[in-house]
Amino acid sequence: MDTSAIQDIKQRYRIVGRDEKLDMALDTALQVASTDLSVLIQGESGVGKEIIPRIIHDASLRRTGRYIAINCGSIPEGTIDSELFGHEKGSYTGAIDEREGYFGAADGGTLFLDEIGELPITTQARLLRVLETGEYIRVGSDTPRKTNVRIVAATNVDLPSAIREGRFREDLYYRLCTINIQMPALRDRGIDSVLLFKMFAMETARRYRIPEPIRLTEDAEKVVMQYKWPGNVRQLRNIVEQISILERGSVHITPKTLERYGITVGGGESFAMARIGKADSEGGRHDWENQIKFLLNAVMQLRSEVEQLKNATFGTSDDKPKAKPTLQLEDQSYVPHYAAPDTVSTQSSTVPLPDYDDIEEVTDEESLNIEEMEKKMIVKALQQSHNRRKVAAQLLGISERTLYRKINDYGIEE
Repeated sequence: MDTSAIQDIKQRYRIVGRDEKLDMALDTALQVASTDLSVLIQGESGVGKEIIPRIIHDASLRRTGRYIAINCGSIPEGTIDSELFGHEKGSYTGAIDEREGYFGAADGGTLFLDEIGELPITTQARLLRVLETGEYIRVGSDTPRKTNVRIVAATNVDLPSAIREGRFREDLYYRLCTINIQMPALRDRGIDSVLLFKMFAMETARRYRIPEPIRLTEDAEKVVMQYKWPGNVRQLRNIVEQISILERGSVHITPKTLERYGITVGGGESFAMARIGKADSEGGRHDWENQIKFLLNAVMQLRSEVEQLKNATFGTSDDKPKAKPTLQLEDQSYVPHYAAPDTVSTQSSTVPLPDYDDIEEVTDEESLNIEEMEKKMIVKALQQSHNRRKVAAQLLGISERTLYRKINDYGIEE
């Protein structure tokens, strides 16, 4: 392992961490970069798989070619073949012009297929042909086209299980997995979680002009290291930003502060609901405000967008399987795994919406009054911002337009 080369990579892409498994992943990326072998990157959501294909491309002979990153899970099943392989004019309703497609556009470069496990079976067959022969056919055409593109794929799906269930082709799996790179979960990286906390704290302080970044006490560092971080680096960054904004004036962060945001020793079984239901130790009541601070962005965003997504995804009456709906994050400039924005291609980040069929029915006593929670937090944010809507929207993690609509919906008097 070339430790000096790895350190250079960390500095160039602003990667923070000392974990040996992280170094091994970076070293493998550097070694395979000079080849044209297909690479499959595996790891949990939020661990930072997106930085590996960028490193591979930049260190390869293809670095002068195009680097295109595609989120396969965010493209509807009905259009994904056209997006990837292109289409001919008039090949289907709405195809008023021909389209080159990503495989044509990335010729001579690198194509990163994120969330490869979400590809439809029919598209998987087309992809396998490209990997084996370097040929593809546009939608509506019968003429093969050649492309010289390197494929790097990533997934958080257990592909062997998907193969057994018939959702992923076994031959495609082995073709993609010529080189396998495993990205470690944050909970397995020891001191790295503390180092990342410090870096995100400094970034947040600089971005929002906070006089002094928050700091962890020694006991709080132990909590951060022992927490399970089910959302990995993405969750850690979100927590740091919330604490930095909502705990202004409290520079030294203690375990008690972390507990208010659901970060406790041994915690992390549920990223979304880790703290719901815990009674306040002093009054025996539910301290909803503190318990949902770290959830608020997701709750507010879900309620403001879910109806639109449902209409767009399930609005047709045909019986064809639909692509799994995804929620587009407002901050599309965020690059997981702490890479500088100018080193990674911009792409929409997506978070899968819950499978409603999998949600268990709960009683009235167990359910949460989401509207009351939202209204309460909106009022609190308006009070803290002295009724400045722009600031309040930033505190809540939603757009100013969404905040204005909710103020009207709830009849909140400013």
